[in-house]
Formats: sequence, structure tokens, C-alpha cells
Amino acid sequence: MTETAELPPAPDEARKVFGEYFPEAVRYAELLADAGVRRGLIGPREVPRLWERHLLNCAVLSEAVPQGVTVCDVGSGAGLPGIPLALVRRDLNITLLEPLLRRTNFLNEAVELLGLDHVTVVRGRAEEVLGTLPPVHVVTARAVAPLDRLAGWGVPLLRPYGEMLALKGDTAEEEIQGARAALSKLGVVDTSVLQVGEGVVDPMSTVVRVEVGESPGGVRFAAKRAKAARTGRARRRR
Repeated sequence: MTETAELPPAPDEARKVFGEYFPEAVRYAELLADAGVRRGLIGPREVPRLWERHLLNCAVLSEAVPQGVTVCDVGSGAGLPGIPLALVRRDLNITLLEPLLRRTNFLNEAVELLGLDHVTVVRGRAEEVLGTLPPVHVVTARAVAPLDRLAGWGVPLLRPYGEMLALKGDTAEEEIQGARAALSKLGVVDTSVLQVGEGVVDPMSTVVRVEVGESPGGVRFAAKRAKAARTGRARRRR
């Protein structure tokens, strides 16, 4: 039987970051600490550090996201970083993309509980929704996969000149160096490492920004997107 740790009180920084939606952030933290642990979405040892390591660490990603754009959170899992981002940024149109049913069930419950009308949950893998999910301005991800593999999933979902923002750790620069060849083939034109959350989280959150040109995913994925779009139009005409 799994022993559930107690959720600590929200730190003062949480009130500042989430503002008027602080009560919703508390409800989300409570949901993660309860149903999230029982359903195996997070480990029980993560409960004492839910605020600093998870909610705040993800919410400060908003510093790097432009105003009024569309966002796809790839491999959303328990909703990190998508749900904290949605709580602080009502100007965004966010899709939580997750392949596992038990996780999408949790995400749908969380979205309804928190009243996140600007968030949609989609069950599927990135490669499966290519051509059916409208291309987005920004792809987000956290602890999903190494950068080269993550880019292979996330970059093709972008609009021309969009960007992928991946929350990473201390090895961010090394991952970029190791993924350069793969990124180039995917139509990536620039990469950078950002530090966000100054005065909120310590250490600050590390974000790898991957920017694409006019052909997100490169030539191969452009053809795949076009084929999927044609298939979708043919289905709608039936």
C-alpha cells in the first residue's frame, strides 16, 4: 500500500505567480497529491515538493511564451507544464496531448475542475495527430525524452517560424550539442538556453528554446502533413 505524503502549504511565491487563480492552483496541487499519486501519475515522494519542483517550476515557463498564441503540451502526463501554464495565462489556447487513457482521463477531470475553458485534452501521440491537429505557435514539454527525440515529435506540430520550449536540467547545453544534426534535419534554425523564474524558484527553471523556419519538421514531415490533410479533407467529404 502506497503511503501518501502530506502536501505542504503553498509558498508565498505561489500567490504572486498564480494571482487571482491561486485557489485553482491549490486545488490542482491537492488533486496531484491525492488522485495523481493513487493513479500513478506522480510518485508519493514528489508530494512534499509539488509546489517548488512542479507547479512553480512549470508556471514560470510563461515568461518565455508570447501573448495570445496556440500551445501544444506534448506528453502532458499529469498536466505539467500545461496546466500551471494555463492557470497563469488565460490568453493562450492550449492543447494537452497525451497518449495514455488513464492520464487523459485525469487531465479531463482536472480541466473541468479548474474551469480551464481555454484548454483541450487530446489523446494520441504526436506522430499520430500530425496533419489533424492544427499547427501551433508553441510546443511545450517537460521530462518527456532527450532533445533529439523530443524535437522529432514536437517540431513537426509547429507552424512556420514557431518554437518548442522544453524544460530541461543542467545538461541542456550538452543535449543541444548532441542533437544539432537531428535538429537541422527538422528545419530548426536556432537554439538557445533560457533561465526563467528569477525570484520564484531556486534554482531557476532551465528552458531549451528551439526555433524553426518556414518548414517545421523538414521536407519529410511537410509531405506527411500534406498527405494527412488531404486524407482528412477526403473523410469530411464522405
